[in-house]
Amino acid sequence: MTEAELRKRLEHLRVDHRDLDAAIDALTAAGSTDQLQIARLKRRKLALRDQIGAIEDQLIPDIIA
Repeated sequence: MTEAELRKRLEHLRVDHRDLDAAIDALTAAGSTDQLQIARLKRRKLALRDQIGAIEDQLIPDIIA
């Protein structure tokens, strides 16, 4: 993937991550008793965070100090 493609993918993942965060907050605030659904959303959010970190590592070169 090119750098531009990686940046576009990164932005898309960040939007998805924010959307999941809002969904989790809304379910929690509404007093949802569907803990399984909330757990699934949290796992998906963590997976997105891992993908975001991997792409950021590709975009930001290691600096040897």
